[in-house]
Amino acid sequence: MNLTHIRLLVADFRSCFRFYRDVLGFKATFGKEDEVYADFDAGSVTLALFDRKIMAEAVQTACLPSAAKSQDRAALILGVEDFDSSYQQLKKKGVSFITEPTSRTEWGIRVAHFRDPDGNLLEIYSALKT
Repeated sequence: MNLTHIRLLVADFRSCFRFYRDVLGFKATFGKEDEVYADFDAGSVTLALFDRKIMAEAVQTACLPSAAKSQDRAALILGVEDFDSSYQQLKKKGVSFITEPTSRTEWGIRVAHFRDPDGNLLEIYSALKT
């Protein structure tokens, strides 16, 4: 068995498509922003976006609430070579970080967190220089 995709089920497909393409710079390999499904080249795995309502219909959960306040249950972790440069580039593209850049010596990384337009948690990090 191989993990081939990470699929985010999103309420605002168009905004999320633009965010992953235009802000994070992932190349769309399938789908367009005015559709309901897209794949992005994210390195060794494909990042997919899919309209949440359609997936709920497919798995017969459309009758359940679509959103509830809760703690995050997943995060997309993005490794970067130059943390400070990547952080500044994302800020220039309008990303609002929810944590400041922090050197986590106990984790061995420099890290900061932000959210996509649908509220999914993302992290950028790079290894601390030893």
